Amino acid sequence: MDRAQLPLNALRAFEAAARHLSFTRAGLELCVSQGAVSQQVAQLEARIGAPLFRRLPRGLALTDEGLALLPVLADAFDRVGGTLERIEGGRLHEVLTLGVVGTFAGGWLLPRLADFARACPHVDLRLMTNNNRVDLAGEGLDLAIRFGEGAWHGTHAQPILRAPLAPLCTPALAARLADPAALAREPLLRSYRADEWPRWFAAAGAPCPPLRGPMFDTSLLMVEAARAGLGIALAPVAMFAADLQAGRLVQPFHESVDVGGYWLTRLLSRPDSPAMAAFRAWLADAVLQG
Repeated sequence: MDRAQLPLNALRAFEAAARHLSFTRAGLELCVSQGAVSQQVAQLEARIGAPLFRRLPRGLALTDEGLALLPVLADAFDRVGGTLERIEGGRLHEVLTLGVVGTFAGGWLLPRLADFARACPHVDLRLMTNNNRVDLAGEGLDLAIRFGEGAWHGTHAQPILRAPLAPLCTPALAARLADPAALAREPLLRSYRADEWPRWFAAAGAPCPPLRGPMFDTSLLMVEAARAGLGIALAPVAMFAADLQAGRLVQPFHESVDVGGYWLTRLLSRPDSPAMAAFRAWLADAVLQG
């Protein structure tokens, strides 16, 4: 059927009646009479040459033709309605689904989300945190912020910032640390990356003791344990600046080790959308501003 000849009013009447299986309830939804709905449906049936309902003594039932038509119309009307809802203030709103490693989300992104909302009011951000294990396609992510060296198969990786690791602990625990060798007497909290403490001790010029402290799959939880006085965390200092400024944590030694940085990634097969481009531009500017 020619698109220009589609009987839109009749299709709306049929879709509402088919959902409710009632001309009366369809009329209430559409703010017309039961008779008007019935007439529109009858005209549609005459036009396509097939009945869409079986009129029963106590209601309606869809015919095979009605069952075939209903999901197509419901999907079309939902898509039109969803698009109209996304157009606000004369501009199309876009959803951006972003995966973020938890440490970066809490230590850098969340304090700046209000600025992003002001800069990009047309982007509806959906945040999904993770512990750096990400499946962009499987999780339906437009973009993901990860920690590492930028080498992830099938992805484009844009560097955001480097994040050197250094020991963090409470002021009370730091008072017991005269030099890096004193760390051997304290619980050393660890991430799942086993080489971090050995690399830090090498940078500090001290032997690495046996590592027996608790292991964590996220720096957020590891640093929370350090705040509670349970040991010393080796963590990206820049992500915990608020704790350092407030005196909840201190960095007992100036030595740090660079084992990676934060990257903005997307699938190579995923074309850039306006929302993705807007977030990328905002992120680059926000990192420059510090």
